[in-house]
Amino acid sequence: MSENRRVVVTGMGAVTPLGNTAHDTWEAMISGKNGIAPITLFDTEKFKAKLAAQVKDFDPGEYLEVNDVLRTDRYTQFAVAAAQQAVSESGVEGTVEPERFAVIFGTGIGGIGTFENENRKLLERGPRRVSPLFVPMMISNMAAGMIAIRHDCRGSAMPAVTACASGSNAIGEAMRLIRHGYADAVITGGAEAAVTPSAVAGFVNMQALSVSEDPDAASLPFDKRRGGFVIGEGAVALVLEEYEHAKARGAKIYGEVCGYGSTCDAHHITAPHPEARGGARAMTDAMGEAGYTESDIVYINAHGTGTPMNDKVETIAIKTALGNEQAKKAYVSSTKSMTGHMLGAAGAIEALACLYALNEGVIPPTINLKEQDEVCDLNCVPNVAVKAEITLALSNSLGFGGHNACLAFRKVQSDE
Repeated sequence: MSENRRVVVTGMGAVTPLGNTAHDTWEAMISGKNGIAPITLFDTEKFKAKLAAQVKDFDPGEYLEVNDVLRTDRYTQFAVAAAQQAVSESGVEGTVEPERFAVIFGTGIGGIGTFENENRKLLERGPRRVSPLFVPMMISNMAAGMIAIRHDCRGSAMPAVTACASGSNAIGEAMRLIRHGYADAVITGGAEAAVTPSAVAGFVNMQALSVSEDPDAASLPFDKRRGGFVIGEGAVALVLEEYEHAKARGAKIYGEVCGYGSTCDAHHITAPHPEARGGARAMTDAMGEAGYTESDIVYINAHGTGTPMNDKVETIAIKTALGNEQAKKAYVSSTKSMTGHMLGAAGAIEALACLYALNEGVIPPTINLKEQDEVCDLNCVPNVAVKAEITLALSNSLGFGGHNACLAFRKVQSDE
């Protein structure tokens, strides 16, 4: 196998709280649109948390036959739709051998909506009423499996399940598949559909969710008023491709995946290490692979959940990785202020934000940032997008279990 092949992004698709295509999602993001609103998927009367960032106006029938809609969980439907968009845009289908075409698709929780529905049937109507499709609809590898079936991907077809780092880990591991010669193209990204009663109740009871009822005062990364994240849902898919293959067929290239760090805090099941040792090292590893120098103009799409501990510790990670002086120069924003926390899909939508920021020279804002916390003393791009011709974009994802992932992107520089 050849090693260190270059890896580029040639297609993107999205079903998100901000829009049901990649372009619409990005346009809403740079305009500062808030995708958070009252939950409509279930009755929240007895719930402390009443807001979420839900996908709107999504019709799975545009992407799936009726029978497939009935046999798939909502998270899989989002994933299939986003993947179809990305593959169609890339034009990669039919240009690579099926055995060299792979899928790595992340989810933090998988088919929790299916689990709730079928468990309700079990308790209320007995075991014979549980669907024979319960298990394949619920399991966390099914999005990857469905995508592989639809696009005849006969290489690896696997999930990445690392909580809120799942989308970033999926993209990073997909990059490595291509870099080290195991695939020529990979459909990757993340999907989640966990705006469900049990998930919301669980997150609320562990005091992770914001209980604000004001959409503009709920997801507040880096703000003194922050009190937890707002749960989101959706999917984003990227097509990663070996650079020479993409160039030879004249593909549109969004950017190069040029660095990846994957670490574990080995500290606590939910809390980050207080010195950010794992998060900082993930960033350092990604930056090292990407050839970072102090002359780079850096944008960091922060994990930025809006929980008191995360934002403080992530600030430490950024300062540790870049050094205090360079950290203050970097542009940092949390798009979760608009999308909520899409859990296993978060890293994927934030990769989309990085790629568009590189291409268009615009940094998406952290909206509703009115009282920036002194312990989060970085350039957090408050409220309004700014123009900046960045040279390196980093995306951080930090998950329960101590999982840390950082992706690095650049514009493609010719190797000629």
